[in-house]
Amino acid sequence: MRIRFHFRWIPFVVMLLLVALGVSLAQWQQRRGDEKLARAARLEAGNLAAPLALSPAPMLPANAQAIEYRRVTVTGHFVPAWTVYLDNRPYKGQAGFHVLTPFRIDGSPMHVLVAQGWLPRNNAERTRIPDYTTPAGTVTISGIARLNAGHVMELGTAPPLAPHAIVQNADIAQLAQASGLALQPFIIEQTVEPVDPTATVPASGQLPVRDWPAPDLGADKHRGYAFQWYALALMAFLFFVFTGFRRANKQP
Repeated sequence: MRIRFHFRWIPFVVMLLLVALGVSLAQWQQRRGDEKLARAARLEAGNLAAPLALSPAPMLPANAQAIEYRRVTVTGHFVPAWTVYLDNRPYKGQAGFHVLTPFRIDGSPMHVLVAQGWLPRNNAERTRIPDYTTPAGTVTISGIARLNAGHVMELGTAPPLAPHAIVQNADIAQLAQASGLALQPFIIEQTVEPVDPTATVPASGQLPVRDWPAPDLGADKHRGYAFQWYALALMAFLFFVFTGFRRANKQP
């Protein structure tokens, strides 16, 4: 008995499109998983390494990537005149803001953005910022280096950055251009009390909450998604082959 195959162009093209889509999306998910694994490795290395004392020298973006998740310390003073508030940053189910303030590195014109912490939002008056304290004078702060302050979905055109603006997102380059300040290509998520280098005890005062969310390190879910997309591509191919043989062998 001769086995025959009935070839048709339209199913063939549809099969090719589905296979290409499935393989492409599977490879994308694999890359996402690899990125999460690399991020987890950087996070572990950053936790094990000794804190890095930041110098005032401008840092290249490639070097900034190398210190992401590294514990860092820096001495200088805050520039509260250019504080901005990142909206839609919930904390334990409560709406609020992240406080983002430039910090001038001691002995230089270079600045670094410091995420001071989280503040609750006033439900009755949405744009009202609760009272908090930004230390004045020269202090040494510690924190975790991050490449950006995170990003949330934003509808419409973003308003221009301005001092004390409430915005959805704040890009480092945009803030540098709006403020005229020289900014390092990373931010610091402040984790401990600022320390006055001339004092024997940490500075006091009410400060924002500094319980930062852990980065997403779920590489396994991306591997699962990749398997599903590969399976879709294989099913599309097998279905094309099966139906081609079935149609051919049904014909007299």
